[in-house]
Amino acid sequence: MKNCTRTAQWIFLVCLIMSNMVRAQTSEEIKPVKIWDGAQHSAFTDLIRFKNNFYCSFREGSGHVPGAENVDGTVRILKSADGIKWESAALLKKEGVDLRDPKLSITPDGRLMIIIGGSIYKDRKLLGRNPHVSFSDKTGTTFSEPEKVITDPGIASWGSWYWRVTWYKGTGYAIDYQIGPEERRGPSAMYLVATKDGKAFKKVSKLEIDGFPNEATIRFDKSGTMHVMVRRELEDMMGTWATSKAPFADWKFTKMNVRLGGPNFIFTNDGHIIAGTRVYGTNVYTGLFTREAAGTFKEIYHFPSSGDNSYPGLVIYDKKLWVSYYSSHEGKTSIYLAVIPMKDLKSKL
Repeated sequence: MKNCTRTAQWIFLVCLIMSNMVRAQTSEEIKPVKIWDGAQHSAFTDLIRFKNNFYCSFREGSGHVPGAENVDGTVRILKSADGIKWESAALLKKEGVDLRDPKLSITPDGRLMIIIGGSIYKDRKLLGRNPHVSFSDKTGTTFSEPEKVITDPGIASWGSWYWRVTWYKGTGYAIDYQIGPEERRGPSAMYLVATKDGKAFKKVSKLEIDGFPNEATIRFDKSGTMHVMVRRELEDMMGTWATSKAPFADWKFTKMNVRLGGPNFIFTNDGHIIAGTRVYGTNVYTGLFTREAAGTFKEIYHFPSSGDNSYPGLVIYDKKLWVSYYSSHEGKTSIYLAVIPMKDLKSKL
């Protein structure tokens, strides 16, 4: 009888270990699904949940920058109720403008807002950059034609780019990174700007960051502190983590231990930070990170990706992390969606 009992205990223990191994293996073998490859080049995604649907935005074109056509950057918006079946909700375009990096937010009056970089071309020559914006109706069914935003005259420049708008207590905030015709050779500047209607933006403060700062995502924690994740492309190329409290005039900067490309991050309900970005090295891929300290991040997931890739959109919904991104690891650049149960991430946070 004792032998039978001991045998049963061993069988139970083995089954428990095998069960845990299966769960761990499953969590590490999450397979992203390709949700769109209708264009020659699809890139620079964002993701949001609105009116019981997912919306995924990205740029379509002939290449990473205007290629076969004079100006060919358009914005595609996909819609899905379940994250499995996707349909095109809109295709935004504007003559003479390469529309790039469409980022999604929800306005205080309950509409989707798409802030879009606008590179202005004539005869294949870049003449400048103006941010553009489009709005949905309140059902998320129709979208307005892209229109130029109005930048504070005191900081208007040849090359403004509002990379993402984040709304907080009725005000939309964005980082306007400004570059000149010679790109990394300057001149460059970076400002925090604010809007009430998504169309007109006023200067709030200037961010003094070296190393050619550019793409930046703003989020707010539960205390109302503004956190900004900033990409840098010169000097040591490491990202910068910036924080400020209202009225957002004074800034604290911390050098990150990660080089960024298409940076995005969100706060979990319990205050952890999950970030997605391009990971540089021998192989370039899209990775998921968690923050351990202000500028210190550790990688927790490596998405199947390579070549031209990254720019993730992040949404927490239904106890899962939903991640959109683009990659060329299967040939032409396409749009992918990965879904990770939050319980599988908790042990890594």
